[in-house]
Amino acid sequence: MNIPALFATLDRLVAKIGTAIQPVLLLAIRLYWGWSFFRTGLGKLRNLDRTTEFFASLNIPMPHLNAAMAGSVECFGGLLILLGLFTRFASVPLIFCLGVAYATAERDSLQAIFSDPDKFTGATPFLFLFAIVVVFAFGPGPLSLDRLLFGRKREVTVNVEAEAEYAGR
Repeated sequence: MNIPALFATLDRLVAKIGTAIQPVLLLAIRLYWGWSFFRTGLGKLRNLDRTTEFFASLNIPMPHLNAAMAGSVECFGGLLILLGLFTRFASVPLIFCLGVAYATAERDSLQAIFSDPDKFTGATPFLFLFAIVVVFAFGPGPLSLDRLLFGRKREVTVNVEAEAEYAGR
């Protein structure tokens, strides 16, 4: 039995399966988290006075302006992510907002990133940040308005055959 050849064959099969589910996975992430960002931002905008008070309690400068900006970024950025439109551009301000959330509302969790990783990953912004970084890194996928309107973008893909050939050397 040729173990390296068997491994290479199984690796190609698993890679094909993984590649086949990428569009659906990216769509699911975009739909769920885009909607979540939209709802969170809309909540901030609908309750701007309460959001402003919360931002002021965190000593965020110009709390009203920053509350309106954060709510707008989350609401409209979430819609863009949901639609897969200007996806990577929309991801950047969302990542920034989540960084600010960690630095202000979740400062203890951020400071515990290495000493108590569970505290960091258990904080409210973590899953939002994780999802939006995935979308930023991998793009919206083929099931998106970006792809429909702007055509096939150059995406990083793994050439499974080349990898297998390289591994066989």
